[in-house]
Formats: sequence, C-alpha cells, structure tokens
Amino acid sequence: MKTPPVEKEVKFYINDLKAFEHRLLCLGAKLEKPRSHELNYRFDTRDLHLTRTHQVLRLRQDDQVILTYKGPSKPDAELRIRTEIELVVDSFDQAVLFLEALGYTLAVQYEKWRTVYRLNDLEITLDEMPYGRFSEIEGEDEGCIRKTAASLALDWGSRINESYLVLFDRLKKKLNLPVENLTFAAFKDYGITAGDLGVRPADVPYFL
Repeated sequence: MKTPPVEKEVKFYINDLKAFEHRLLCLGAKLEKPRSHELNYRFDTRDLHLTRTHQVLRLRQDDQVILTYKGPSKPDAELRIRTEIELVVDSFDQAVLFLEALGYTLAVQYEKWRTVYRLNDLEITLDEMPYGRFSEIEGEDEGCIRKTAASLALDWGSRINESYLVLFDRLKKKLNLPVENLTFAAFKDYGITAGDLGVRPADVPYFL
C-alpha cells in the first residue's frame, strides 16, 4: 500500500503584505499562481465526527476543483504536519452531490484571495482572508522552512499552526460574532486585529 503524502507547513500573520511580497521577490521567488479567488466548502458528518477527530474533508473551487482530505496534525511539532490527499474533479456541483450522497453535509464555507510563489523547493502563499493577511510556507524540509522564514524577516515565535477555521471559531467565541461563514461579505463591517484572533504579527517592525 502506497504511503499517503504528508503536508508540512507553517502559517504567519502578516501586517504588510506588499512589503512581504517585495522581500520574497528580492530572494528570487517566482510567481507560480497569480492572485485568485478561492471558495472552500468544508464537509462533515451530522455529528461532526471529522471535526472532533481533527480531520478535514474540503472541496475547493478556484481555477480547478479540488477535493482534499487532511488527517490529524502531528502533536508537539514545530510545524503543522499531517496527511494530505488531493484529487482534481470535473465539477464542483457534482462533487457536492457526491459527498452529500455519502452522508456528508456542508459544515462551513470560507473564502480567500491567494497568490502562490515558489522559492527553491518551498511553496509560499500570500493569503488575504476576511479577517486578516497571512502567509503559509510549505515544503518537505523543516529546516529549510525555518531558515526561509528567517530570511523573510518573520518571527518564528509568532508562527501559527492552527487552521483558518480554528482561528475563525476562536474569533466568533471571543467577539460573539453572529456569522456562520468565513466570507468577505460577512466581515465587511468588522475591523479584526491580530489580537482578536489570538495571534501576533510575524513581520514586526524590529525585523524590518
């Protein structure tokens, strides 16, 4: 039986996304995917078994339609390390019907604008979320990820190993927000800070 692929990544909250992108380009990063909109549907069982066991079943629409499974994260790791299996499907709507026929239901919707760069063997994203700006660094070599983060003037101690939806749930509880989905429309009247999310900006001034 083939060993499933493993995702290794770390996330950072970014104050100044344009300055961060400039540093990326100065290091020789190449644009792999221009800024594009993503719509994500997160599915679960009716009793939220996947959420309770830290598993993810996601359907994503951007320039492709991708069905993704993610396993639980490796505990006590400096990075977010977990099984990730992805496949491209032909139709978003048909995939929704397929998952619903298997007994899964739509648990939450979320969206982002994402730009993807490639720097050596690493994928580095610029993520514009409804509640803030972030970057994810993903690759096979954990040491290379950490070294690259330092080269980009990111504070390793401010890294985030939680998902965007975990941050969303925390934010809703903290501010008692009456929103069900992580969309730009739902957050258009809210000014969310890093402190509201329980994180720290990684591109702090003394690193610049």
